[in-house]
Amino acid sequence: MSEPVKDVPPSRRRPPQARTRRTRAAVVEAARRLFEERGYAATTIEAISEASDTPQATVYRLFGSKLGILKAVLDVAIAGDHEDVAMLDRPRVQDLLATPDPHELLGRFATLLRDLMARTAPVHRLLADAARSDPEAAAMLDEVSRQRHEGQRHVARALARAGALRDGLRERDAADVVHALASPEVYGLLVLDRGWSGARYERWLAETLAQQLLGPTAQSSAAGSR
Repeated sequence: MSEPVKDVPPSRRRPPQARTRRTRAAVVEAARRLFEERGYAATTIEAISEASDTPQATVYRLFGSKLGILKAVLDVAIAGDHEDVAMLDRPRVQDLLATPDPHELLGRFATLLRDLMARTAPVHRLLADAARSDPEAAAMLDEVSRQRHEGQRHVARALARAGALRDGLRERDAADVVHALASPEVYGLLVLDRGWSGARYERWLAETLAQQLLGPTAQSSAAGSR
C-alpha cells in the first residue's frame, strides 16, 4: 500500500512574494537600461532575460510580453519605487492637494512634476515610438494619457474648491490646461530637446500655470507674499 501524498507547504508550491518582487525589480531595471540604450524595437525578451539573470519563461509569466515590461518600467518611473501604491494615495500628493494657498499648491505641483518627469519622460518617448507601429502600444499610450488627466484634474478641482480659478474658467477647462502644460511632451521639448535645467522647467511651469489658472485675488496675494 502506497503512502498518502502529503500536502506541499505553500512556501514550496510558489516562490515567496519577496523573491518575486526582487525578480520583477531586476527585470524592470534591466529592461529600462536596455530600452534606453538600444530602443524599444531593438530590445528583445532574450536580452532582458540575460541582463536580469531571469529565465525567459519567468519573464513571460510575470509580464506577459515586452510591452508588458515597458508598462512596468513606466509604472515604476511614475511612482519612483516598486511599491503598489497609487500616486493619488501617496502622502506627498495628498499633502499637495490639501495645500490651502493656490500659488503654493502650484509651486509644489511643479516640484513634483520636475521629479516625476525626470524619471518618466524618456520612458514615455519609448512608448510613443512603439505606438507608431504597434496598435497595442498605441492603446496603452492612450490609457496612460487618460490616467494622467484623471490624476491631474485633482489639481484643478482643488483650485476650483478654493475659489482660486480666474473668472470664466471652468474646472474642466482648467484641468485641460494642466494636462497640456504638465505633459511629458512639453517637458521633453524644453528639457530633453532644448536643454533647460530641471530648476528652470519647474519655475516656468509654476509661473505659467499660475498665469493661466489663477484669478487676480490669488495672483495679488502671492505677489504680496514674495
